Amino acid sequence: MATGLGSDAPVAEWVVDKSACVLRLCGDWRNPRGQILLPAVPTGSCTRVRIDARALIAWDTALAARLWHQLAALRRQGAELELGGLPQGLQDVLDLALPRAATAPDAGAAAPARAASKRSEAAITITFFGDTLIALARLLRGRTSMRLGDVLRHVDETGPRSLPIVLLTCSLIGLMLAYMGGAQLNRIGAQNSLADVVTVGMVRELAGMMTGIILAGRLGAAFAAQIATMQANEEIDALRVLGIDPVGYLVMPRLIALLVVASPLIAFGAAAGIAAGLPAAWFAYGVDPAVYLHKCVASLTMAHVAIGLFKGMLYVALVALAGCREGLHAGRTAQAVGAAATAAVVKSLVWIVIAATATTIVFTSLGY
Repeated sequence: MATGLGSDAPVAEWVVDKSACVLRLCGDWRNPRGQILLPAVPTGSCTRVRIDARALIAWDTALAARLWHQLAALRRQGAELELGGLPQGLQDVLDLALPRAATAPDAGAAAPARAASKRSEAAITITFFGDTLIALARLLRGRTSMRLGDVLRHVDETGPRSLPIVLLTCSLIGLMLAYMGGAQLNRIGAQNSLADVVTVGMVRELAGMMTGIILAGRLGAAFAAQIATMQANEEIDALRVLGIDPVGYLVMPRLIALLVVASPLIAFGAAAGIAAGLPAAWFAYGVDPAVYLHKCVASLTMAHVAIGLFKGMLYVALVALAGCREGLHAGRTAQAVGAAATAAVVKSLVWIVIAATATTIVFTSLGY
């Protein structure tokens, strides 16, 4: 049975085959004239329902409401619904609105379910990275939903407000490195080389890593909590319904902002760590301040600076991606928001350690 008139008029019909009842939709369903209704479900039992929307030209929320009214009744009757044939936006709306199918969990399937959950977590992460690359490509082509005002706001929140804690932490790390390195170098009378150890250690490794760790605790958790709260309030679903890519709208401003502030934070952190090593070298091991500063400048090469900035920006990017990934795929409860923030910090730290190990092995093997 079909409804609708005209070449692009909204048309809907039920077709019953051996495997399922199929609802075929075609035409333009935006504000159809005459308040067209969907045809009645065929008489008999429809235990499996599929939707064929390949010929659907356009749709709006009116079609979603019509489908919800009919499909909700079928699901309450125990029918199995297959919504994969619908456009993604319409499918997302119905997934949220339709009642869940009542299925009893099988205790014997608990172990396979946990394994599938782990696989799905990895698949979600890979898909998220892919979506981020696609959003980045759209940004480079000038077709992004990202707003410049959001980037500037996140730059203000992530940069100047993170600088004091980064300076303090890197200063303490530089002071500790100077005492530990000096104790070993003093045994062989090479305490004048202490400046080389502190400078190369801070610029090449520790400044970027400590900046990433600080931002993981301060911003990774905040990003996850912010986006997870939006997920709980169904704001992200609203963005998808409006045709706005959540990755481009929410993830890219945070990622770009952290990449913008990463270089200054790492540079200030490295300078603070090197400066903090001077008192230890002078008072504890008798290194002249002029000699210390001269050897700091002499040991600093462009290779060390470039590697340190690259690694630090990689760590910071991983922090942003971990926070946004957990927020976008969080649950819809207050407990899920807290769990997302915790998971974001844990993932950030694990990813930073893995990236640090991998990049150190690669650059050392290449002779840098």
